[in-house]
Amino acid sequence: MDITAAALEQRLRERLAPQQLEVLDESYQHAGHAGANGSGFGTHFRVRIKSPRFDGQARVACHRLVYDALQEFIDQGLHALAIEVVR
Repeated sequence: MDITAAALEQRLRERLAPQQLEVLDESYQHAGHAGANGSGFGTHFRVRIKSPRFDGQARVACHRLVYDALQEFIDQGLHALAIEVVR
């Protein structure tokens, strides 16, 4: 299974019902770095997310919810995930 921004977005929408969500594939910026797969996509992503599930949660807990939702992709080779929680 290819790891795409669309696939990550779908999973996050299913699991966290975000009010605001942006998933960016930044893999092309990491060519030649650790975890890059040579294709220029599918390894390094940035997520900007606002979810009611984050209400009252510390930033670390919000990040854990995102990581938990995307664990399957991490297991498949998602190497880096930058998370920006929008309040």
